[in-house]
Amino acid sequence: MTASPPAVSPHHHGDDVIPPVHDTGRGANRVLAMSTIDFTVMFAVWMMFGILGIEIQKELLLDDVQLSWISALAVLNGSLWRLPAGIITDRIGGRKVTIVMLAVTAVPAYFVSTAHSYGVLLVLAFLVGFAGNLFSVGIAWNAAWFGRDRQGFALGLFGAGNVGASITKFIGPPLIAGTAGATFIFGIQGGWRLVPVIYSVLLVVLAVLTWLLVPHHDRLAGESKPIKEMLAPLKHLRVWRFSLYYVAVFGAYVALSSWLPKYYVDNFKVDLWTAALLTATFIFPASLLRPVGGWISDRIGARKVMYATFALMLVTSGILMMPNGHIVIVHPDGSQSEHLGYSISLGWFVVLVFLLGCAMGVGKAAVYKHIPEYFPDNVGSVGGLVGMLGGLGGFVLPPLFAYTKLWTGFPSSTFFVMFVLTAICAVWMHLTIVRMLHAQSPELADHFDTEHIDTRSTQEAGV
Repeated sequence: MTASPPAVSPHHHGDDVIPPVHDTGRGANRVLAMSTIDFTVMFAVWMMFGILGIEIQKELLLDDVQLSWISALAVLNGSLWRLPAGIITDRIGGRKVTIVMLAVTAVPAYFVSTAHSYGVLLVLAFLVGFAGNLFSVGIAWNAAWFGRDRQGFALGLFGAGNVGASITKFIGPPLIAGTAGATFIFGIQGGWRLVPVIYSVLLVVLAVLTWLLVPHHDRLAGESKPIKEMLAPLKHLRVWRFSLYYVAVFGAYVALSSWLPKYYVDNFKVDLWTAALLTATFIFPASLLRPVGGWISDRIGARKVMYATFALMLVTSGILMMPNGHIVIVHPDGSQSEHLGYSISLGWFVVLVFLLGCAMGVGKAAVYKHIPEYFPDNVGSVGGLVGMLGGLGGFVLPPLFAYTKLWTGFPSSTFFVMFVLTAICAVWMHLTIVRMLHAQSPELADHFDTEHIDTRSTQEAGV
């Protein structure tokens, strides 16, 4: 990670002077409130296959790898368009883009309820995944409405819409069980098929409310800026490094949100409702602590928060990746003895996953705190790329979880993947900081979050 930019006002970016952006009262608060609600529901739609997939697997007789591709394709399409969505938001405003995305996503969400084959479901899951791209829209939209001193908190609060991943886990199991076999108006079937219909209607309602409630005169951060200029920051290595960090704290969050219900069912033999509730103990801290992470990053520096995030993730995933078992020692006389027996109970597993979620929740905000600091006039493009690559991590990881389990035979290999990913991020970040300190002077060693570092020297050093 690179040195923090100078704390000067107005913002300096290159040779240009960027005027500070200030909150505009209730207009900014309405944007934050409505965009957060919209994102929460869209995230629920994006992640709904984590619960629905278990029932779909039973109905269509799918194996674990086939099931993992349903969630993976939804995550893929929810990541591919984040960069262009952020750029478009900077140019035409978040209000218009949000309304269109809500309405467009409602269509495939409804048709999921009519799918009766694996192939059709894969196509519809991919189309429904478009919902995930609302993240970069909301980031750019809120960054345009809030000043630098509140951006960490505002972006963190908006990002807490990740908690939408738990909505289906709460309403899904009882709704599925209570309506199984029923048929409603217009031939809508009950069971798991009713959930996407409810979401479809809700998305249309939110599109109308967004059109009515948020300010019609939007803030346009990049209205007259050429696309080439908006994409220019993407050549900086730090942008791609931030993206890898976001794979660890967000992409892995997305993957685990979909993967954990089945993990609980398969490995701890709990029912679907219990698995959903236990998964929520991971989702809630990983979502609701995001504003806290933004608030802390505003005050002590995002880099310190990232150190704490990666440390906690390494500890928890390092314990969780250990398979149940023991060492068998064969003695010279042919007798055997067992030593170092290890197993993890459901209670301890839940506690460790909860702590892992806490680290991710705080870390997600810390990553995004850097973007308006370094690129105040390109939040849409930079935030879009970071969100896109982070989301693509959520696409790659579920199949990787399934394949590593198939190759090793260990369900806990899921967390081995998590441990390796986090270790790579932590090492890269620390090596970057070490290079930055060597490029400066020794007295900076205890001040790597200072706002008064000459960024030109660190850029020349390649960090």
